Amino acid sequence: MRARRVGALLLLAVLALAASAARLDLDDDDDSGVLDELLAIDGRRSGAGWTPTAGAPRRRAQLMPRFAEAAAALRAMGSAVAFAKLDGERYPKAAAAVGVRGFPTVLLFVNGTEHAYQGLHTKDAIVTWVRKKTGVPVIRLQSKDSAEEFLKKDQTFVIGLFKNFEGAEHEEFVKTATTDNEVQFVETSDTSVAKVLFPGITSEEKFVGLVKSEPERFEKFDGEFEEKAILRFVELNKFPLITVFTELNSGKVYSSPIKLQVFTFSEAYDFEDLESMVEEIARAFKTKIMFIYVDTAEENLAKPFLTLYGLESEKKLLLLDGTLPPYHKSEPVPQEKGLVEKVVGRTIDSSVLESHQNVFLEVHTPWCVDCEAISKNVEKLAKHFNGLDNLKFARIDASVNEHPKLKVNNYPTLFLYLAEDKSNPIKLSKKSSVKDMAKLIKEKLQISDVETVAAPDNVKDDVETVAAPDNVKDEL
Repeated sequence: MRARRVGALLLLAVLALAASAARLDLDDDDDSGVLDELLAIDGRRSGAGWTPTAGAPRRRAQLMPRFAEAAAALRAMGSAVAFAKLDGERYPKAAAAVGVRGFPTVLLFVNGTEHAYQGLHTKDAIVTWVRKKTGVPVIRLQSKDSAEEFLKKDQTFVIGLFKNFEGAEHEEFVKTATTDNEVQFVETSDTSVAKVLFPGITSEEKFVGLVKSEPERFEKFDGEFEEKAILRFVELNKFPLITVFTELNSGKVYSSPIKLQVFTFSEAYDFEDLESMVEEIARAFKTKIMFIYVDTAEENLAKPFLTLYGLESEKKLLLLDGTLPPYHKSEPVPQEKGLVEKVVGRTIDSSVLESHQNVFLEVHTPWCVDCEAISKNVEKLAKHFNGLDNLKFARIDASVNEHPKLKVNNYPTLFLYLAEDKSNPIKLSKKSSVKDMAKLIKEKLQISDVETVAAPDNVKDDVETVAAPDNVKDEL
C-alpha cells in the first residue's frame, strides 16, 4: 500500500476507471485497505457531496482528462495538494465512508476538512477552486509583464486595486475571494498594472471590477466595499449577456441567483438572425433577467426543456367549447416489462393505482442528484423480492410523464402502494438502506423469510444511502 501524509488531498471517485488521471491510485485488495490509505493521507474520515450533472458515463469522460490536467497544472505551480483517484465500483465501502453518493465525485480534504466540488469540468475551474480552498484566494500581480501573461490564460476574473494591500476594504476583498468558489481574483497596488487588466479604471486608490470574455467585457463595482456586496456583484455579473447552455454550465445556470430566465431555442444558423436582438434586450435587463440560448441540434440538452414546457410533436387540436380535459404528458407505452417495470403517464392507472398487486414506485428525473444511487437500490430490492406474485417494482420519469394523482416536488421519491389502499401510499425515506426498505416491505406485506428468494443479509453489506430532505417523513 502506498500512503503519505499531506496537508491537502483532492479525491476523484468514479465507476470503472479507464485512464490514469492523478498522481496517486488508491488500490488495495479490499475496501478496508483503501480506507486505511485514505486515512493515512488525510488523517481522518470525511464525507461530501457530488457534482449535479446528468449522465454518469458522459460526466466521467468529461472529467477524467480535466482532472489530470488540473493535477499537472497545480504540480507545475508547486502546489502541495495530492491528487488521488478511487474506483467506487470496486471499493463501494471506502467510497461510502467518505460520503460519495454518485459518480463522478470530486472531494477536497484540507487538514481534515472536506469540500465538495460542484463547479465546471474544466482544468482552469478545478485549479482555481483548489487554490482558493488551500490558501491562495487572490493572485497578486505587480508588473505589466505578469499582467499580460495572466491575460493569456484567464479571461474571466475580478480585479482589485489597493494601495499597500491593507485596510478594511482590502480585507473584505480577500474574504470575498475566499468565499467565491469559481472566479479567479487578482490584486495589484500599481495603477498602470491595473489598467492592463481593466483599461477603463477610474480610481488611483481603490477599485474593484469584473472582466469577462464577451462584448460586455468590463463591469465596474460601485457598491460598498463589503464581502456581501462584492459577492453579489460577482454573482449577478459573471454570466455573459446571452449564456449558451451546455452540459458543463448547466448546474451554474440552475443555481444562478437570477431566477427570472428567458430561454431561446433554435438551431445555430437560425439564432444568428436573433442574436443581436436578444443581446440588446438582455443588456436592458442585465442582472435582473438571465437570457439563455439552447441549441436544438443538441437533443440531449434541448429535448428535456422542450418536453418540460410541453413543446412536443403532437398533432394540432382546435378547442371550441372548453370541455377538453387537462393534458398530462406521457411517454409511449413500453412494450416490454423488466424486473423494474417502466411506468408512463398513460399506464399509472393500470400499472399502479388499479393493479391488484402491491407496488413499490420510484419517481425520478434525469437531472436529480440522488437518483442514480437510489435506482441501484431499487433494482437490488426488485432482485431480492423477485418471484412474489403480490409485489412488483416500478419506476417513472417525472420529467416526461404526468398524472393528476402523482404530485411530487422532490426527486427521487419512493412510494409503497399497498393493494388494499392505493389512495394512501407510504412514502419511504431516501436515506433508508436496502436492508431497511426490505424490512419495511416485509412488515407491510406480512412476508416471511421463507417467501423471499434471498435472505435479507445478502444486501446488508452492499448499501448506498443518500441524505433525505427535511420535509420527507421517514417511515422506517
